[in-house]
Amino acid sequence: MITNIDQLDLNKTYTYADYLTWQFDEMVELIKGKVQRMSPAPLRRHQFVSNNLSFELTSFFKKHPCNIYVAPFDVRLYKIDKNDNKVLTVVQPDISVICDSSKLDDRGCIGSPDLIIEILSKTSKKRDIHDKYDLYEENEVNEYWIVDPIDKTVDIFSLENNQYQVFANFYEENNIIVGKIFPEMAIKWKDIFTE
Repeated sequence: MITNIDQLDLNKTYTYADYLTWQFDEMVELIKGKVQRMSPAPLRRHQFVSNNLSFELTSFFKKHPCNIYVAPFDVRLYKIDKNDNKVLTVVQPDISVICDSSKLDDRGCIGSPDLIIEILSKTSKKRDIHDKYDLYEENEVNEYWIVDPIDKTVDIFSLENNQYQVFANFYEENNIIVGKIFPEMAIKWKDIFTE
């Protein structure tokens, strides 16, 4: 049993089956078979925004057949085979919305959520804006929100013809945040960012 990430060969390719055997104190993700350390506990502002968004989404989806999950929550992404020995990507988005309940099991989500929200932190910013953007696009996540708790912005990307297009950018106090796949879900900018 591996209990410390330093016991791993970080140049090796791992699967979800390997991931299940690890007993680390720190959180990790597996991206295309490569182990990625996650940031330590997020800053207070990150958690404040995450809680507000979770509340707004949970309130909205009480009337819809979709499920909301917040990190830590394993999302296993695969292209061909969802067998634990073949899945090379396991991420823990800040917030996931899954409308197809057949994608849910006791260990999390197997397949692409309908909506993923990542809330930026200093240590995750590059990964969320570049690596995860590409990863979610490649795995056909219908909508991806990148939320910056410091600059107080929400950028929404929608999948069109297998590529993300900028759907909307919200950065002002009077904005009402509306995405593409759930247009009836309207969230006031100030309800997310104002303390």
